[in-house]
Amino acid sequence: MKHFLLVLALIAAPALADTDLPQSRWANEQLPDAHQEAAAQALMGTLRCLVCQGQSIADSDADLAGSMRAMVRTRIAAGQKPDAIRAWLVSRYGNWVSFVPPVEPLTWPLWAAPLALLLAGLWLARHRFRRRG
Repeated sequence: MKHFLLVLALIAAPALADTDLPQSRWANEQLPDAHQEAAAQALMGTLRCLVCQGQSIADSDADLAGSMRAMVRTRIAAGQKPDAIRAWLVSRYGNWVSFVPPVEPLTWPLWAAPLALLLAGLWLARHRFRRRG
């Protein structure tokens, strides 16, 4: 019985991980200034939700995405530039937070892989068709 309760507690733990705190005002509410909101929306569309990983923070319903939207809107309203906010988020969460990774020696294979695969496919197709002819 004791082990059953322990297993049950471990299974139920993720359900208890959600916060009961209310989200920030700016998590789901737009900024009053249309230009600032447009800048915030543009930036939020390029930032990855760290919980969902396949969605931007603009599209995600996760609590962390709401917090990130609030951070972006608060900083935009304070007059910070989107590039500075992106740099701050990257320093806080790493390059994974950005849908477009930076071009640096560590990411060169990521950028070169599609071109290399395309060239390899063209080379294979050329030799295949040449043999048949």
